Amino acid sequence: MHGLHLTADLFDCTCEQRWLTDADAVLARCVALVQAAGLQPVAQLAHRFPDSPHGPGGITATVLLAESHLCVHTWPETCSATLDVYVCNFGADHSAKAQALRDSVVALFLPQRLHAHALHRGQAPSPD
Repeated sequence: MHGLHLTADLFDCTCEQRWLTDADAVLARCVALVQAAGLQPVAQLAHRFPDSPHGPGGITATVLLAESHLCVHTWPETCSATLDVYVCNFGADHSAKAQALRDSVVALFLPQRLHAHALHRGQAPSPD
């Protein structure tokens, strides 16, 4: 087992409001970005949370990948979002594709501040 888990916390997003509240639009864009990065979507799910006294409800959009997953969560009341991209590198190294995917999803939200992290998971295969 060997993989790369990329995360990003996006603050003060200046994107159109629909990218923070329209679960179907975000999911469709995420699927397109997954494919553009050269990864393989195998399932998808989106959910919009109800409005609250603080403002419109946020969304969660998840794309299950043959390589693992992409997940996006939004908080429109604070113009923020989080995302994670995890790829298993079994059989091939998908790290560059994961980084391209994370960067393209970040660009969708136009954050003014960003905290990004990378976690290398599992053990790299040992040479024979």
